[in-house]
Amino acid sequence: MAAAEEQQQKPRALEAGVPGDEVVHMRSPHGASRQTGSIRTYSMHSARNGRRRHTCGICAKRRICSQEISYAQASTFAWLLGTVWSRPHSDGTWYAKGGAIRVANQHNKRICIVGGAGHVGLPLALVLADEGYTVDILDTNALALKTIMAGNMPFIENGAEELLKRLLPTGRLSASTDSWIVRNADIVICVVGTPVDEFLTPQAHTFFRIINEISPYFHDEQTLVLRSTVYPGLTQRVHDLFQERGIGVHVTFCPERIAQGHSLRELRIIPQIISGFDDEGLRVVRELFSGITSEIIEVEPQEAELAKLFCNSYRYIQFAVANQFYLLSREAGVDYNRVHHAATHKNGRVDSLPRAGLAAGPCLLKDTMQLAAFSNNNFMLGHSAMLINEGQPQFIVNMLKRRVDLRDKTVGILGMTFKADCDDTRDSLSFKLRHLLMLEAKEVIRHDPFLDGPDYLPLDTVIRRADVIVVGVPHSEYRGLRVPEGTIVEDVWGCLDLTEADDNALNGAELATLGMGAAAR
Repeated sequence: MAAAEEQQQKPRALEAGVPGDEVVHMRSPHGASRQTGSIRTYSMHSARNGRRRHTCGICAKRRICSQEISYAQASTFAWLLGTVWSRPHSDGTWYAKGGAIRVANQHNKRICIVGGAGHVGLPLALVLADEGYTVDILDTNALALKTIMAGNMPFIENGAEELLKRLLPTGRLSASTDSWIVRNADIVICVVGTPVDEFLTPQAHTFFRIINEISPYFHDEQTLVLRSTVYPGLTQRVHDLFQERGIGVHVTFCPERIAQGHSLRELRIIPQIISGFDDEGLRVVRELFSGITSEIIEVEPQEAELAKLFCNSYRYIQFAVANQFYLLSREAGVDYNRVHHAATHKNGRVDSLPRAGLAAGPCLLKDTMQLAAFSNNNFMLGHSAMLINEGQPQFIVNMLKRRVDLRDKTVGILGMTFKADCDDTRDSLSFKLRHLLMLEAKEVIRHDPFLDGPDYLPLDTVIRRADVIVVGVPHSEYRGLRVPEGTIVEDVWGCLDLTEADDNALNGAELATLGMGAAAR
């Protein structure tokens, strides 16, 4: 291509109103196959603030493009139709003649996420890197870090693997097991929380061990964001610790509020709670999370700590109410699902009542017990919820024993994770159910589409061999399940539809869903 011709095709500077340090994310409407010649880059100055931009001058129609990563990689070029700009809307979208496009900031702040290879830290790392931050993942799990840097998620999270693969070539995401990377960060986000022990007592020693390990690498004017659930008052203790050591770190607490599996979406739509001890720390986290979500709620640190615990405890109590209602329905010989529908349908006062099921997982019970400990064990609702929810597996076994002698029966459990369509087994009540059934039944076999291991059998094998089937988790794969005639099915969640059972799904199996007492008789 002749030099004069290239000069003629060189795009003009972006019009005033588009910050020169921002990058437009929009794929070429042509597709690379219609481009001719090689990608050539030009350094040019923004009309607004003089910062250098790199653009591409291939297209004769003056399409302006900018790159998300190395400008040697043509596949990453973002193309924009038109150059007539208007002011951005509140969601960060700029409007041009060619339509609406997202404009993502290129931030100059570096973020380190401690424990960043887990279910809380990694989705946050991806979202922040997608917003233009440089993010370092610090974690002791070297295998998980290797998996991540190879472009694979170490666990299931909707949309995360696609985003990870797109972000890795940008260089904005890195990982390490070495704590020294903390010193390079402007913002350090710690996603290590406080668990409870076998006595349901909050344990902070692991949390403070990690804080002590990384504290030598902190320096003045860094911001520390505590992200996972912590025992009330712990944020103050961390603040005091840095004050005692003479390190001017801005300590904040900004609790995560995501549901596992939906993290990428919920990080952007749920309002973010922020708290801190000084104006600078609050300014930093306000700026950080304002780029992710449209609404910020600012409270005091202990208010934020309690807000997080209240949310999880309330959810756990909701499940306990549903499970208590199901127990009453089962004993009365009526169908809880029918009662639930009658009570909640188009009734806004009770439409939040969940269906019955095994309420478990790594957060709800733990946080309810943390709140109980904080109240000096005067949290009666929390303790009652624990008794109801943790008693569900034993109730299932008792109901089966009323109907059949389990001593000569093979029982198959479908689903071992703590909730549907995930691969996380932490604190799953299906394992408690399995242990109880092993005391009563001749044999207990199991299947889960998201888990592997020598004890997990193919679904058709479990269906064929089992005399009794218990649905432990309502994975999507189990809906509309066909089982041999005469098989006893205990559907904890009501995921097998009775109205279709006679026609195709159950093929004559004897069904006893939790809350479906009439069907069990």
